Amino acid sequence: MSLRWPAMAALLPLLLLGACQVQHYQSDFGGAAVEDRQFLTLFWIFIAVCAFMYALVVIFLVAGILRMRRAEANVVETGRHHQSDPLMHTTLIGWTALIGVGLAGLAIASFFADRSMAKAATNQKLSVTLTGNQWWWDIKYNAADASKTLHTANELHLPLGVPTRLILDSNDVIHSFWVPSLAGKQDLIPGRENDMTIVPKKTGIFRGQCAEFCGVQHAHMALVVVVEPYADFVRWWDHQLQPAPQPTTPLAVAGYKYVTSGPCSSCHNIGGTPASGQIAPDLTHLASRKSLAAGTMPMGEGNLYGWVEDPQSIKPGVNMPTIGLEPDQLHAVVAYLETLK
Repeated sequence: MSLRWPAMAALLPLLLLGACQVQHYQSDFGGAAVEDRQFLTLFWIFIAVCAFMYALVVIFLVAGILRMRRAEANVVETGRHHQSDPLMHTTLIGWTALIGVGLAGLAIASFFADRSMAKAATNQKLSVTLTGNQWWWDIKYNAADASKTLHTANELHLPLGVPTRLILDSNDVIHSFWVPSLAGKQDLIPGRENDMTIVPKKTGIFRGQCAEFCGVQHAHMALVVVVEPYADFVRWWDHQLQPAPQPTTPLAVAGYKYVTSGPCSSCHNIGGTPASGQIAPDLTHLASRKSLAAGTMPMGEGNLYGWVEDPQSIKPGVNMPTIGLEPDQLHAVVAYLETLK
């Protein structure tokens, strides 16, 4: 028993160290959007008020214990019981009222934070539909002009300072959209549209994650979010609307022929080519993305080889089958995919 408390005291710094981290691109404390800043402000208000109330409870608990001990000692010495103290009653009533005011303050702070986010939702300038699939994200940028509607996958670009409405849906099971540095969680439910508004206030690359268990590869259903100045966003959108570039090397041409006429074209769409599948991620500008297989690994030649050759070894259970390409076919397909920028 004598060693228990010193041992616990020695472990306390290690436990506190686990709560420390450098700023990360998947952090609740990023404050990179209006919504996240509202949540953070509300969080610290709640922490401050609750810490104050907790301290009061501890102080009164200790004071009550000490007071009772003195009262019991007085009874033993004098044989007279402790009389009620009107000042103590008044003090307790005052502190109780203060706690009530604190709770009311939390309710008021929550109300104004909610109103602030609701106001942002009425001023949307951009609409994006995110559809969850096992285990990837389909992204559609909506436009009044149908020719400007953009389809992409697994990488969400947002313009800095522009209120963006995200329309959330699912094709299979319940997923949950969560980008900690930008906004809170919102479910994607099959057959039902949810929505949320994000107003990015900081440029950068942020990581999103499905936050609802959705099957064996739930942990590998990530989303890259790029917040960039409006002019850069417009240039990105215009580039993404362009058809896939034509291959120029013999190896890439061979890959083009296989991809657009073989089994790949049954599931994937590549703009400007015969490949027009609609049940898997759009590959039109695949090589311009920062990650592969919904954030499972960085985009790169080696990872492309591994993914195309045997996706099941990298992401078991994924809907993409292992086709069993010959080495020359594999080289050609990867060479072509690398041109899709």
